[in-house]
Amino acid sequence: MIVEKAEQLEAPFTIAPEAYTSRSYAQFERDRLWRKAWLQAGREEDIPNAGDFVTFDVGDDSVIVLRADDGSVRAFHNVCTHRGRRLVDTPEGKRNATGTRRNFICGFHGWTFDREGQCTFAQHKDDWQGKLTAERAALGKVRVDTWGGWVWISLDPQGPTLEEWLGPIPEMLDPFALQDMRCRWRKWIVFDCNWKVALEAFNETYHVQTTHPEFNQFGQFRGWARNHGLHTNIGYEAPKGQEQDQAKLRIGAGEDPRLSTADMQVFTWENANTNTTRTLVDAALRLKDELPEGTPAPQVSAHWLKSAREADAKRGVVWPVVDPAHVAKSGTAWQVFPNFQIGHAVNNMLCYAALPFGDDPDKCIFEAAVYELYPDGEAPQTEWEYTAAQDWPPVLQQDFANMRAVQQGMKNVGFRGTLPNPYMERAIGSLHMNLAKFMGTGFPKTLG
Repeated sequence: MIVEKAEQLEAPFTIAPEAYTSRSYAQFERDRLWRKAWLQAGREEDIPNAGDFVTFDVGDDSVIVLRADDGSVRAFHNVCTHRGRRLVDTPEGKRNATGTRRNFICGFHGWTFDREGQCTFAQHKDDWQGKLTAERAALGKVRVDTWGGWVWISLDPQGPTLEEWLGPIPEMLDPFALQDMRCRWRKWIVFDCNWKVALEAFNETYHVQTTHPEFNQFGQFRGWARNHGLHTNIGYEAPKGQEQDQAKLRIGAGEDPRLSTADMQVFTWENANTNTTRTLVDAALRLKDELPEGTPAPQVSAHWLKSAREADAKRGVVWPVVDPAHVAKSGTAWQVFPNFQIGHAVNNMLCYAALPFGDDPDKCIFEAAVYELYPDGEAPQTEWEYTAAQDWPPVLQQDFANMRAVQQGMKNVGFRGTLPNPYMERAIGSLHMNLAKFMGTGFPKTLG
């Protein structure tokens, strides 16, 4: 029986490998998915001033996202209306193009377009005998909206609004003031796996015990995944009195949570360089001096976060105040269908995205960005850095090893389809259930 409803994901299911390995499936995704979905295309702070722009590419399509003279965000198809040449080329080795322009001039014949997308110059325009109207010559508009500090685009002129697409996500994540965070680092790579394999390496916690065994010394945390229409979120189970530990800012387990929390924070900072900040690390290191041995875990957690919050406030970094019950319910990360993950906390976040690499089902563009809160004017200026797999943080290299091996294994004649954990890996089933509704094929199937 095919899985078409969220409640069916609570029972065991399987997913055929076609969605990961078929070139024809990857080709169909262009029209049925990427040209229908809302996609995260950049951060608002990357285009702060009039004329600032970034490009966003997905498959065959390219979009120019720019800050207009009135301060609004506009988006246009990155293609000259004359002969179809791209207006803005991506520099060699770069993830996208960025810059500031008063207008966009086609490098082929010089047709020129202003920030409103209007064609302001076409050489020998009279030769078109009055048929080259302003409407026909103007750049094609792309639907654009903003939320969470990101710019989102949709290539579908008739589809749902961004608000409709995101569903419950803003209600759950707005309290964390994601729009106030800025990048500490952002990396990208062309990797040897399907874009879904890349996302699925991070949208569940079931793998942590085996793939990242170093974390076991700090406690073994059973994870969960929940469906929310198009989207999912994940988190951890937590002991009574430590409900907030379902979210990202968790303390270590063991006989002395003061020490295990410090060890876990240091290890995370040095080996993952994600999911924490220097302030949180330093506050964890102070626990052994500020709390007596035998302090109960809930008190250790509360003191650690209070100490870090106060330390940040002294340097001009103000964390949002979020009700602990809401923090617990929000979990550690949200998977925004189809290809974006937001790993949120009150003072930092880790985001992943994956896009197709042409129509090659065995490759993808994978990217990760780490954000945190900074004092006004002190955020670093970062760019997307192409980084070879062996140069990413060690913990992420462990994930990469799985991603490559999974893609190879999916094509094995003896592989009969995936068997995700219905409780801890439900986000995988949700992704494919919703993807199949766009594609018309590839639905998960219940195990008989």
